[in-house]
Amino acid sequence: MKFFSGFCVDIDKSFFKEFIEDKEFVIAGFSYGAQKAVDYVLNSSQRVDKLQLLSPAFFDYNEKLINLNINAFRKNKNLYIKNFLTKAGIDKWKIENGEYKIDKEGIKITKCNENDLYKLFTFDWEKLSKIKNIKIEIFLGEYDKIIALKKAHEFFKNYGDVYFIKKANHFLRS
Repeated sequence: MKFFSGFCVDIDKSFFKEFIEDKEFVIAGFSYGAQKAVDYVLNSSQRVDKLQLLSPAFFDYNEKLINLNINAFRKNKNLYIKNFLTKAGIDKWKIENGEYKIDKEGIKITKCNENDLYKLFTFDWEKLSKIKNIKIEIFLGEYDKIIALKKAHEFFKNYGDVYFIKKANHFLRS
């Protein structure tokens, strides 16, 4: 199994153990990592049976809103990431040895830049139409305040099985 983490974060696949299948030929990605997972599947010659997208980073941002986010990131990257984690539903965390700790599980902040952020907001999700003979599962949280949730649901239901997790945030936690 191959797992891709989200924007600016490194999360172990065990963080999503309730949702992902830790089996050979399964590719999974969380948020920005879902975009990377799609690109991996499209560009890989390896066998893939299932693609699992956890809170895929699906946005409906115009250029003005994208630039506003990039400028905020440029001005204070750490504050931008902190605000992201809070908006995503992680409000009880502490920093230990450079790692954001949530309960017993950790989310490590990784290197990321403005170009990564721009790619996050402008990903072409229509690429999913090129994926053939691979089961696609999409997991969305009911209280996800990061993505365009209703539009994401409407879009992804055309490409795979959408699982709507009740009372869950962007990290698929209650």
